[in-house]
Amino acid sequence: MAGVPRLCHPERNMLANPIRAESGQDPSGLALGIDTCGPTGSVALARLTAEKVEILGQIELAGRSYSATLVAAVAGLLGEAGVGPRELASIVAVHGPGSFTGVRVGLSAVKGLAEPGRIPVAVVSRLAVLAQKAGTRAAALDAHRHEVFLRFGETGAKPREVLAGAAELSAIPDQPGEIAICDDAATEVILAAWPGVRLIRVGAPSAADALDLARTKIAAGEFVDLALLDGHYLRRSDAEIFGEPASAASSQRA
Repeated sequence: MAGVPRLCHPERNMLANPIRAESGQDPSGLALGIDTCGPTGSVALARLTAEKVEILGQIELAGRSYSATLVAAVAGLLGEAGVGPRELASIVAVHGPGSFTGVRVGLSAVKGLAEPGRIPVAVVSRLAVLAQKAGTRAAALDAHRHEVFLRFGETGAKPREVLAGAAELSAIPDQPGEIAICDDAATEVILAAWPGVRLIRVGAPSAADALDLARTKIAAGEFVDLALLDGHYLRRSDAEIFGEPASAASSQRA
């Protein structure tokens, strides 16, 4: 419906039946981070302790090539560290929002790595990673078609994430005072709707940033059930959107 933001709590579908270790467990160990949601992606390896995240290495991935480069990048990263997949204590997956194909490729790789060795998997929203990187609660990413993926919420309330165009942004009553941004397209959409907002420009979120955000989740034992692992899309795929008119026409002719 025009003017009404499409809301999604970032991990509702993921954490319906989460695998939870004992709260306060020692998060130390090797963790692999995978982010293939954006125009570029990355994989990172870190050693987690109760106090910090030590990044051991990160490999950037070119966009539109994830299916051909992701597995090799993970193998190269682990090889440089002299470890195998079964030595990982956890995997962190950025499960969206972003490119439908990129999200699917990344999550498929995560499942393939995690299932054989029963490696625990934690998921994070790319918007949440961007917000933490900028040190603010609100964040926006380009969603194409003059829309943004937006994370916002009042202090003390659970953040909400929406897919929003100009009408949806205008309908939000409590507009954030500042917002994290990392791309020009999202900047244009936000400033057109909210000219008074303060923009905090940072680099695009990476797998290393995701590992930093996920450390507290891993320490709390907040892992997902792999059978329920799915993308945090905030939108339907292009195939679903553009396939509707043809499907409707076929139904009418039948």
